Amino acid sequence: MTGAASKQPKATMAGSASPKILAGGNPQIPMGEGDAPVQAYIAAIPDWKQAVARHLDALIGRSVPDVRKAVKWNSPFYGPAGGGWFLSFHCCQRYLKVAFFRGTSLQPMPPVASKQPEVRYLHIHQGDAIDDAVLGAWVTQASGLPGARM
Repeated sequence: MTGAASKQPKATMAGSASPKILAGGNPQIPMGEGDAPVQAYIAAIPDWKQAVARHLDALIGRSVPDVRKAVKWNSPFYGPAGGGWFLSFHCCQRYLKVAFFRGTSLQPMPPVASKQPEVRYLHIHQGDAIDDAVLGAWVTQASGLPGARM
């Protein structure tokens, strides 16, 4: 009975029901492994943040062709095929927050510090130009580092 109940939200996610939008425009998507939950998350993001999220997802896929994807805690996570996670992003009120879990090891370091010692952030606001060369280099570097276990 528990297994059937836990599969129900995944069916809803793939169905016609719209996900609840949480604070900051962050979609509430059930946890799940693979590309489908990540694409459902991105499709549910409102306004300008959706185009940025699609751009990020595509850039990550080009930079790490065998990238592993999941949705955990209402955020997409990206990791190398071998395990762990190197990056996640989350919708905030005024920006999309890209988290590099080993960000202090990246050169140059992403600009925003975290309370977590190794984590660094990139905040993307509406209208910001995305430097694909720098972001792609961070993604490539991050994917080669030991992944965070979550």
